[in-house]
Amino acid sequence: MAEAALKRSDDYGSAAKDEVRRVLDHVKAEGRTSLTAPEGKLVCDAYGIPVPKEDVATSASDATRLADSMGYPVVLKIVSPDILHKTEAGGVLVGLKSADEVAKGYETILANAKKYKADAKIDGVQIQQMLKGGTEVIVGAITDGSFGKLVAFGLGGVLVEVLKDITFRLAPATREDALSMLDGIQAHEMLKGVRGGDPVNREAVANVIVKVSQLVSDFPEISELDLNPVFATKDDAIAADVRIVVDFDAKLRPAVRSNEEIVTAMNRIMRPKAVAVIGASAEAGKIGNSVMKNLINGGYKGEIYPIHPKADEILGYKAYKSVKDVEGVIDTAVFAIPAKFVAAALTECGEKQIPGAVLIPSGFAEAGEPALQEEIVEVGKKYNIRLMGPNIYGFYYTPENLCATFCTAYDVKGSAALSSQSGGIGMAIIGFSRSAKMGVSAIVGLGNKSDIDEDDLLAFFEQDDNTKVIAQHCEDLKDGRAFAEAAKRVSKKKPVIVLKAGRTSAGAKAAASHTGALAGNDKIYEDVLKQSGVVRARSLRQLLEFARGVPILPTPKGENVLIITGAGGSGVLLSDSVVDNGLSLMQMPPDLDEAFKKFIPPFGASGNPVDITGGEPPKTYQNTVKLGLEDDRIHALILGYWHTIVTPPMVFARLMVEVVEEMKAKGKVKPVVASLAGDVEVEEAAQYLYDHGIPAYAYSTELPVEVLGAKYKWARGAGLL
Repeated sequence: MAEAALKRSDDYGSAAKDEVRRVLDHVKAEGRTSLTAPEGKLVCDAYGIPVPKEDVATSASDATRLADSMGYPVVLKIVSPDILHKTEAGGVLVGLKSADEVAKGYETILANAKKYKADAKIDGVQIQQMLKGGTEVIVGAITDGSFGKLVAFGLGGVLVEVLKDITFRLAPATREDALSMLDGIQAHEMLKGVRGGDPVNREAVANVIVKVSQLVSDFPEISELDLNPVFATKDDAIAADVRIVVDFDAKLRPAVRSNEEIVTAMNRIMRPKAVAVIGASAEAGKIGNSVMKNLINGGYKGEIYPIHPKADEILGYKAYKSVKDVEGVIDTAVFAIPAKFVAAALTECGEKQIPGAVLIPSGFAEAGEPALQEEIVEVGKKYNIRLMGPNIYGFYYTPENLCATFCTAYDVKGSAALSSQSGGIGMAIIGFSRSAKMGVSAIVGLGNKSDIDEDDLLAFFEQDDNTKVIAQHCEDLKDGRAFAEAAKRVSKKKPVIVLKAGRTSAGAKAAASHTGALAGNDKIYEDVLKQSGVVRARSLRQLLEFARGVPILPTPKGENVLIITGAGGSGVLLSDSVVDNGLSLMQMPPDLDEAFKKFIPPFGASGNPVDITGGEPPKTYQNTVKLGLEDDRIHALILGYWHTIVTPPMVFARLMVEVVEEMKAKGKVKPVVASLAGDVEVEEAAQYLYDHGIPAYAYSTELPVEVLGAKYKWARGAGLL
């Protein structure tokens, strides 16, 4: 029954769309940018969005006749294409209970409207059945510059303006998306009924969300839509007020490349058989010299073609005046020349049919020269060259020993692929990866993102067997919808971790509607990234630690998390971190509680956390952790170690690795993380644990739980829990 109610608009047939098209064509013909309330009702009726009984009166007697037929109480609203905000104009009266009140209200509304805007065109007064009871919610839609059509949900009436408790999803939204929105607001408990009140009909509210999202997807010219309030009861959800804004000049989203086309080009760029260095140099200190040295010293086995207008040979390689002089096929050209010369050299790459250009030079849009950037973009389009950059440090792809960058060569191979929009962040990624001995499959700079951006990288790394986790730093998303669509697909297979810089709403374009004004830029990113299965990092350190730790943790089989600690203080802080990261502390079953009590001293504490106290010998850690791994009701372990003479740090570390390996051999595989408190020796112990598949951190009760939480978020988003 619920599934039938949540049907897509195309199930209604062409008649529904024809009706909406007729209304919109009429609005366009009159040169208007918004629909009147009666027009809004026609649109809602066409798409099966529930609205109250209503009609338009053009006289006081007409108003009383309509009110009598509907039954009291009723609501009166001004109908005028020139008055968008009816309440501000004094154009709304509620709770009218008699014919006399309706007649007087009719005249009052007309007078208020003329006082508000003397030349306003008045089509009449809307008489509407007044809804009673229920919880007021808002369902809306906006058009975002990056993500396109978004549907919104939150508490309605004045509460949405005061609390700004609202959540967003990409439109069209699925039934599952819509139901998740009901749980995605801070006040979600109110929807379940409070102080004896009835819960709202979740399916009915979700039904409205789905239909609104499909409506705005089917008609791109609908730029904003507000249903506020929607009265949600235990039986239904009915929109008391409809507001629709249109933009008939809105640009359609440009056509996007197919995934196959993206992957074909990215494979030639990231796995080239031959690389040209445009601006190669034999002079130390030049970028073109550093790129050449990194390609050579990094161990790249493909062909290297230095391009220089005057040199015959550079670093032992024959030099060419132009890429067109090279006889062989070239897959990627790395640019190390001033910005003003790039377009001409890029044109030669096009004539040579080189599919990829790595544009290291700065001096384009970021330096106040957008025309130079537009010029190279046009060249790229003309010759179908994919552009990485400009204004980047280049990229690394370790499986091919490829260091197409002016930064230092990097040779620690692994399964994490990282990218950054910022060169400085890129250097931090390189430094951390080297220091933490985190092997990488790739490190990529995106810079100005004139062409290649995060979703292109997702498409490449999705099919790259050398990559197990993808971590991306971005300041914006050029095409948020393309990214979200790619991330939703890729995150089902591999964790996608994103650090979105600029977590304030200052840069958001706020529309003039309730919904639009609440569309804080970061809130949209937060909700859409979650909808797409992306794990969001809150800091650079988190991004790096998630990239390092998430791939080595096994996927949990359930939500029950247990803490075993040798220090009560650590147990408290670890418990706080569990809650902060959306994890669930297991409710300890009585039989398991008794089993743990056998191994801990009388003055210790069972329950969860299990506090074995600090003076216990290694055997106590061994027994309790083994029990935690053996019992299938426990799905993940957090260990809190306290440095003692009885159990020194490295004794603890080696013993934990032995226990985990022993249980793994018996098929008992669970994620285990550790927090180590103590003197400097705990640093060596933490590294030993990490080297053996247990993410461990000295001096922190937050980081290990954040890494475990990231693994859980990915597993939930991928549908593995």
